[in-house]
Amino acid sequence: MNLSTRLVSSNSIRLLMTVIALFQFVIAIGFITRQTWTEALWPFQYTTNLSFIFMASMALAATASTLWCVVEREDAGFAGIALDYMLLFGAMGILGLQNYGRTQNQAVLMLVIGSAAAALFGLWMFLWSQRLPFRDVQATPRPVRFAFGFFTVALILTGGAMILRQPNILPWNMTQETALFYGWFFLGAAAYFIYGLLRPKWGNAGGQLAGFLAYDAVLIVPFVQHLSTVRPEHRLSLYLYIAVIVSSGLIAIYYLLINPTTRLGRRMALTERAAASDTLTA
Repeated sequence: MNLSTRLVSSNSIRLLMTVIALFQFVIAIGFITRQTWTEALWPFQYTTNLSFIFMASMALAATASTLWCVVEREDAGFAGIALDYMLLFGAMGILGLQNYGRTQNQAVLMLVIGSAAAALFGLWMFLWSQRLPFRDVQATPRPVRFAFGFFTVALILTGGAMILRQPNILPWNMTQETALFYGWFFLGAAAYFIYGLLRPKWGNAGGQLAGFLAYDAVLIVPFVQHLSTVRPEHRLSLYLYIAVIVSSGLIAIYYLLINPTTRLGRRMALTERAAASDTLTA
């Protein structure tokens, strides 16, 4: 593949991922505002509004991670997102198929088909992007790597406990089937962070922090409000969840918006200064 063909391919992929991110953003807003079509999109029983908020946080996290890679032109960063797609949507397809076998619900069948398509897309995207070099090759800051390690362990323990049907893992009531799906959400996110640890470059880590910041932004206010109504058996889980949201949000804000070596738009500013310098010396 020559350079011009590769550039066209990269531009096409970024355009496609932008469209996907916008679609995910619409889904997130739909869940937050409880649009009727979201119940058809996710045709499972819910017990509280927090389940819809949680779904919105996952969709907005995917939006932010994808758009960070698009804006920073980090095509190699799509590989971690693709791993998340493969694990999450692969599990959703299998679990949805089991549900369809019991219920014959046509909406669930559509979810199965969509999940299978998303998992296959994730496989293709991973094969395309994982061979690419990162544009920003500075090492992921040590505190961020430590945080990724902590998040990975927490996500695996939490997701594994939910898949094993342990009660009171999340701080609200839900059906066992919903908890099973959410457990795979956490394991998919863990795969994303593991990839960030295996390839510790800022071009890989920035998208992960952007996703976490969006996830935190959606959940923090509803969770704080939930403190006044949480059941006693869920109180410890809620305290721990809020602590993780606050700490991860502060890390993401610092490295994405404040730290001069990693903040969003830094590369664009460096490129502009380099171009101006070249013009002056020409």
